[in-house]
Amino acid sequence: MTQAVDHFADRLRAAPQSRLQRSAAAEALALARELSRRAQLMEEPGGEPREMPDAGMFAAADQILVAAHDLAVVVRSADQVAEAVRLVEEARQRAGV
Repeated sequence: MTQAVDHFADRLRAAPQSRLQRSAAAEALALARELSRRAQLMEEPGGEPREMPDAGMFAAADQILVAAHDLAVVVRSADQVAEAVRLVEEARQRAGV
């Protein structure tokens, strides 16, 4: 999972501002929120996940890294890792980076 997330974050950091404004930052934020939600539900089953705030388009890469790290700490199976990698790859493709 780390390699896919690192690659996406690196691509976001290298992307021009126009690409971030069009869709890349929004896709990254949506991914970060989903990874964060999954991590919180694994840590506190039955709890109400808190939504990751929008810290701006230039923070999107850092937000996916933080959320992926949080998920990696609590993930319980290879299937969950594979699902997270799939989510990252799909978001990267939609972001166009």
